[in-house]
Amino acid sequence: MQNLTPRSTAKCFVRPKPILLLAGLMGAGLVTIAFKQELVNAQISRVDRVATGNIWQAASFPVENFEAYTSAFGPRGGDFHYGLDLAAPIGSYIRNWWGGQVTEVWEDGRCGTGIIVRSGDWEHIYCHLKGRVETANGRSYYIDREGGILIWQGQQVPAGARIARVGMSGNTTGPHLHWGLKYGGRWVDPALVLREMYAQQNSHFSSSSQSPNREQGY
Repeated sequence: MQNLTPRSTAKCFVRPKPILLLAGLMGAGLVTIAFKQELVNAQISRVDRVATGNIWQAASFPVENFEAYTSAFGPRGGDFHYGLDLAAPIGSYIRNWWGGQVTEVWEDGRCGTGIIVRSGDWEHIYCHLKGRVETANGRSYYIDREGGILIWQGQQVPAGARIARVGMSGNTTGPHLHWGLKYGGRWVDPALVLREMYAQQNSHFSSSSQSPNREQGY
């Protein structure tokens, strides 16, 4: 049996060009938030406090072949939904939202196969993935052999990297990515973060398109 190490499996790690939010949001409106306005205001305030200096211009929309937002952050059927559900065809690649370190890979009956990435004070959680979690040399890793992906717990992953594929593991009725966000250990509505990211990227692209073309001598 092949001895698996992060170095020996580095070729399994796919890092194509990042998909920016504009591609993910084109033709689709952001989810309507359907819970108390006081909570909405608190969430917006928290996002505003950390969204300084255009820090999210290079962040990536988290799923390819995006189809629809199917469940928002907030109360849902007597429970609270701590994330945003993004529908996509089964097998669609999932992109790392922001560069950071994989802190946990696991399997359970609710999230299914999951990955957590930490980026500074942020944690981003990805659930219902294809593939499974295995262990080698005393270390856990996520592997999707069909998709050609292997991610080690403790591995650094850049923004926009393909880290998994959409599946139906865990408690789910259809293929989608459940995407959760925490800042400083507290849950944040991903739709508000996407809205801020979209605004920053849209502003950046608008400014770039209006800049003089130096090569043409303008």
